[in-house]
Amino acid sequence: MMESILNFFASFRWQDVVDIGLNSYILFRFYVLFRGTYVFRVLIGLTMLWFFQQIAVYMGLIVTSWVVQGIVAVAALIIVVVFRNEIRTVLQARNFKTILWGFSVKKQAAPVDILANSVFELARRRHGALIVIPGEEGTDEHLQGGIAWNGDISKEMLLSIFFPDNPVHDGAAVIDGERITRVGAILPLSRRDDLPSHLGTRHRAALGLSEASDAIVVVVSEERGEVSLAKGSRLRPIANRSKLTQKLEEHFGIAASQSPQATKEKVEIATAAMVSLLFITGFWFSISQGLETLISFDVPIEYQNRNPNMEIVQASVNTVRLNLSGSGTLIKSTRPDQVRVRLDLAGAAAGANSFPITGSNVSLPPGLVLKDVVPSEVVVELDLTVRKDLPVQVDWVGRLPENLLLAEVVIEPQVVGVIGGKRILENISTLFTEKVPLDRLREGSGSLEAGLTLQPASLKLAPGTSEKVSIKYLTRKRE
Repeated sequence: MMESILNFFASFRWQDVVDIGLNSYILFRFYVLFRGTYVFRVLIGLTMLWFFQQIAVYMGLIVTSWVVQGIVAVAALIIVVVFRNEIRTVLQARNFKTILWGFSVKKQAAPVDILANSVFELARRRHGALIVIPGEEGTDEHLQGGIAWNGDISKEMLLSIFFPDNPVHDGAAVIDGERITRVGAILPLSRRDDLPSHLGTRHRAALGLSEASDAIVVVVSEERGEVSLAKGSRLRPIANRSKLTQKLEEHFGIAASQSPQATKEKVEIATAAMVSLLFITGFWFSISQGLETLISFDVPIEYQNRNPNMEIVQASVNTVRLNLSGSGTLIKSTRPDQVRVRLDLAGAAAGANSFPITGSNVSLPPGLVLKDVVPSEVVVELDLTVRKDLPVQVDWVGRLPENLLLAEVVIEPQVVGVIGGKRILENISTLFTEKVPLDRLREGSGSLEAGLTLQPASLKLAPGTSEKVSIKYLTRKRE
């Protein structure tokens, strides 16, 4: 068990951390944007179906997993069609900060008590009202018409604005800080089809603006004398002044740390973030580890830290076969040059040395796991490097013309320095040239060049030595 855990963390790449973190945040933002809506509830249902499908696959229920997979695919399309209005509301936000971040900052507080008392006085008198309190985004681009205003907020002012005989009473009043900045404004209507039939134009207008921005809108029903608050695409009834005061204080950031509702919301957000991280991690694990693929590479052996006074005479093998496993996607993207096998010869001695091939000798891209090595051991024979001066002899082949006789041969240089293994050079007394055909010789004197032959291939010429020798010869006619 412990080995499996270690292998799991060893296969983790920094790309996997970024992948999990990015998708966890995207899922978390979906929760923040759609919580409380019908879209969110359907997404929860789809998630449960996906878990059920994974259980069916694990248990080998082929038909059940196939059917559930089809239901999930069709349901995803239905969400886009049926809930297009709510999805469009999120995507039409005024700026990307609302989608990508969305943490509010403390705003200048309006006189909350005056607003709450005025609203419930309007409700008592059955005077319809629509009061807009912008958030961070602003509401100017969503409002139409209205009259610019710059009056202080007071109970008398609000009662006057929404008095039934006032020409601007059907529009909305916009609050900015401690002042009323606009009256008689027209708000965009919500296009949702799931609203109760008893909600009138004021309520649809309040929802429409809350869907398009982060403002809150207080609504007073003229028919029923009820107070409602629209925020974040939701319309909530407000039962009393203290409840409205609390909601306004939360919107303005007043005493947020002491608010039980704010504390509850922070816990809810933190829980959602943790669940998103765990869900994406589990999903990543099921994809990356559940689709494990095997592959083999023939990799040449690289030698490191060889004593410069020693050389490799021979090795039992020059390449080893590595059997690797990993996710299918990672296997397909792996190139042969990313897999390497290295042997450390720092402690090797002259003669035969045996080296086991283990994971410490193998370099793999993160995410791949070494399963097997063939062969599991390599024998490397080393020898001390020495220099030896060897006489050069021409390797003649063929026959001279019948009328010629080879009288004299001079080789320059006559002795050549060779560097190689001590045991090899002990058994070599002469260095031969390449094969030189005798039929190339002509009557009289002449010269030609021939390369030197080094056998075995581990031998090398000493520095400064030419790879070829000059052959001067003298022939005469036979008597």
